[in-house]
Amino acid sequence: MKLLEGKVALVTGATRGIGKGIALKLAENGADVAFTFVSSPEKAKEVEKEVAAFGVKAMAFQSNAADFAAAEQLIADVNENFGRIDIVVNNAGITKDGLLMRMTEENWDDVMNTNLKSVFNITKNVQRIMLKQRSGSIINLSSVVGVRGNAGQSNYAASKAGIIGFTKSIAQELGSRNIRCNAIAPGFIATEMTAELGEETINEWLKSVPLKRPGTAEDVANAVLFLASDLSTYVSGQTLNVCGAMLT
Repeated sequence: MKLLEGKVALVTGATRGIGKGIALKLAENGADVAFTFVSSPEKAKEVEKEVAAFGVKAMAFQSNAADFAAAEQLIADVNENFGRIDIVVNNAGITKDGLLMRMTEENWDDVMNTNLKSVFNITKNVQRIMLKQRSGSIINLSSVVGVRGNAGQSNYAASKAGIIGFTKSIAQELGSRNIRCNAIAPGFIATEMTAELGEETINEWLKSVPLKRPGTAEDVANAVLFLASDLSTYVSGQTLNVCGAMLT
């Protein structure tokens, strides 16, 4: 029997990079998967086919997790189509980097809304379903930047640090109902987005990674699989750093 057979997972922002890797990993292990996208229905349809190729139910939903009403409707739609929600992976995120002296209010608000408010929106609305089920695993994607900070990313760092504090609090609030909440803090992960940084920048990042290589989307997805499955039934309120020992 596969680790997630009979489970339903929702992954936000899963048409590329880490989110896509997570959706595929959960499907590979037997979960039916709902996932969100904001734009590009064509790309979402391709990912839907890749997920369904594992023999599970797959469905893409166009939804902006940063919008509370949209998140509420999303949870209702997923529950209606799948009958339950066992796993939520709050992965949607953006960066709008810049030094504080040049950062606009819009850049601050956009990052905080997409990265942090979205986690509140989805968790707030899905908790009703999980409370009735008396079970669930909520996994929030933070970052090593949320733990140690990074010059030029004060908005991103604040949003990802906020996710860790939120995770710890929700684990305490919902633990008595057998609902777990954990965070994952990826380090430098090779994705389409990081590939645009250029070789020189990538090499600078790798100097701070003892394993001397970037992580992969699958490295993060494997950590999500652990926290989503019954292998981690006594793990809650934790932040798992997937960073090649960048943080020790």
